[in-house]
Amino acid sequence: MIWFQRKQARRALLSVGALIVLAALLLLPAAPALAQDGTTPSALDPRGDNSSAIATLFAVVLAIAVVVFVIVEGLLLWSAWRFRHRPTDTDEPKQIHGNTRAEIAWTIAPAIIVVVLFVLALQTQQTLDAKPAPPSDQLTVKVIGHQFWWEYEYPDYGILTATDLVIPAGKVVNLEITSIDVIHSFWIPQLNGKTDAFPNRINRSWIKADQPGTFYGQCAELCGPSHANMRAVVIVKTPAEFDAWVAAQQAVPGPAAADVATGEQVFLSGACIGCHQVNGTAAVGKVGPNLTHIASRTSLAGGIFKLTEGNLKRWLKNPADLKPGSLMPNLNLTDSEIDALTAYLLSLK
Repeated sequence: MIWFQRKQARRALLSVGALIVLAALLLLPAAPALAQDGTTPSALDPRGDNSSAIATLFAVVLAIAVVVFVIVEGLLLWSAWRFRHRPTDTDEPKQIHGNTRAEIAWTIAPAIIVVVLFVLALQTQQTLDAKPAPPSDQLTVKVIGHQFWWEYEYPDYGILTATDLVIPAGKVVNLEITSIDVIHSFWIPQLNGKTDAFPNRINRSWIKADQPGTFYGQCAELCGPSHANMRAVVIVKTPAEFDAWVAAQQAVPGPAAADVATGEQVFLSGACIGCHQVNGTAAVGKVGPNLTHIASRTSLAGGIFKLTEGNLKRWLKNPADLKPGSLMPNLNLTDSEIDALTAYLLSLK
């Protein structure tokens, strides 16, 4: 009876294991398709030179791991079946102590695999270190991590912006990554690998996008209560579109129109200017995002909400309700002040 129960238990475990392996094999090819909704990017769907090298290495390592798994588990299952207990068995099985050939084989084979993986990883690292363009044809962007948003500075163009990293397609973009407060990690799965952002230190990386599009990323280092809400957005434009974007960002906003003048007054006379900057005005704060052309961006609050009138009003009402741990305080604005501020900010295109 006990023998029968053990046999049934072994069959159940084998069935569950087979189902898990089958499910994994079926879901793996679907991973790139799942990334197509945009907000759930996958490193298995590379769209740049950097990410393609990483994805290729991952595929090779996975293939080797699958082969090893199939061989080991196949031998295990074959041994369990070949030497299973039979009702006619009465004698104790022959006892075997050690097998020199087998021990040599299972020592040398893993060593060879480790050496192969080391060489492949080294080649990939060399690819990531070698930028496929001369310095004269590269763009430099400083990536600065804050709790809980990303800031981008284009030193060649005198542009300081936030949330959206805008780059031209087909051009190498050097990333100088740092942090203003705690450790963060900048990661756009479809474009590059993870690069940590440390305070008072610059880590360098680069990306090159194949074609225009919008790519999403995530801070990959636990950095506080809203770590999961610290997202990144990379917008890849054609070279002509990028040049137009640069010209628009460099332009200084003109005097506020009559219909948004009240909002400008609320902004400049309140606590906003202590943290935020709007070029061409008295607002020169450095703590929060530069709001000079905020209306040209796609999202707000560190990339977690689309930039719409409704979301902006909700954010101004009480930032902590939307993003726990946000350093922007509740300014206790009235509804009329929120309406006026929203109209003014959405005019900054």
